[in-house]
Amino acid sequence: MSTSPSSETASPPAQRRLFGAPPRAGALAEWALVPLRLFLGVTFLFAGLQKLANPGFFNEKSPSSIQAQLTGAARVSPLHALLSHLLSYAVPIGITIAIAEVAIGLGTLLGLWSRIAAVGGALVSLSLFFTVSFHSSPYYTGSDIVFLFAWIPLIISGPGTRLSMDARIAAQAATSQGAPSPVLVAVPFATVQRLCGHFNESKCAARNNEPCEDAACPVLVAGDQGESSERLDAVHRRTVIVRSAATAVVGASAALFAAGTAEVGKLIAGNPTTVGVNELGATSVTTTAGQSSSTGSSKNLGTLLGAAKDVAPGRPAVFTIPSSGDPGIVIELAKGDYVGFDTVCPHMGCTVQYSPSNNMLVCPCHHSEFYANNGDVIQGPAPHGLTKLDIVEGSDGNLYLR
Repeated sequence: MSTSPSSETASPPAQRRLFGAPPRAGALAEWALVPLRLFLGVTFLFAGLQKLANPGFFNEKSPSSIQAQLTGAARVSPLHALLSHLLSYAVPIGITIAIAEVAIGLGTLLGLWSRIAAVGGALVSLSLFFTVSFHSSPYYTGSDIVFLFAWIPLIISGPGTRLSMDARIAAQAATSQGAPSPVLVAVPFATVQRLCGHFNESKCAARNNEPCEDAACPVLVAGDQGESSERLDAVHRRTVIVRSAATAVVGASAALFAAGTAEVGKLIAGNPTTVGVNELGATSVTTTAGQSSSTGSSKNLGTLLGAAKDVAPGRPAVFTIPSSGDPGIVIELAKGDYVGFDTVCPHMGCTVQYSPSNNMLVCPCHHSEFYANNGDVIQGPAPHGLTKLDIVEGSDGNLYLR
């Protein structure tokens, strides 16, 4: 028995199509936005929840806090003056960033108020570019500029009508008012010709050789044309109302989940007040600019840092470098053998911390690692090692910075 041409070319049953996609869904450019939406949505949602789950992010004593990150960014950012003034508002800024990332991630994933979410994502990426990755070289090694441009297609086109709450709500609102659905399908132009009649010299055979007009074509006609303004207004009002209600439900659920995430983070981390430099084994040493010893051979050795007995192998000390105001660290490698480093990470300006478990210096922001004996970089993204300081021990038992 022969098979008819129509049966050979029939589209597969709807239930076999992935996500209910229409025939030739690949021809619809909006389907290409779905992977981008998923990636950006998951990334921003994870980033926001990660901040909320990390109590150290909001603790100014923690090396991974928003305060430490802003301080580091202020050293290298072209927005130095602005960031310096924002340091006193670090915690509110951190909370705002975390909540914004959660909202942007959810809006992008669900396709809810998608253009607003995309604009917010672009602004966050732009701010991170100017504060964190502005000096990445070559420029394409910084991820923030890539995120910025990744948001632009979603700003221009919106989320499309695929896997989008915005599209579903709009379709339901149109159906309730008896208006046509806004969902798009892929139609080859040959089909349009068959439906409309072939055209010749801009004249349409289906319209008695009258001039071709998209407003009069039964296939190319714009979705809103031919509908009464009252019906369109009703569809728009219902869309806004339902979308706002959905936003309230999603927002309330997200707030509860975010609060739970923050509490779980606190329970896992323990008491957040213990997070800080001293937790890593460092001992604070007071530094007085210009102070030097006048005792015997220690005279004019340099700036007095403190007693050498306060530093031991595996127990370094931190101080402030008088000439620059940068944080410094002194490490005793062996009895009487001291090394010191400027602990500003050469990547983005965060303050590196000593890790006693593996005897190295680690950046808490982007996880660059440095050898504790010479400051050389073990792994990036730091482009080079830490700035070495000249530390000497005087005959009076004190350490000096030369």
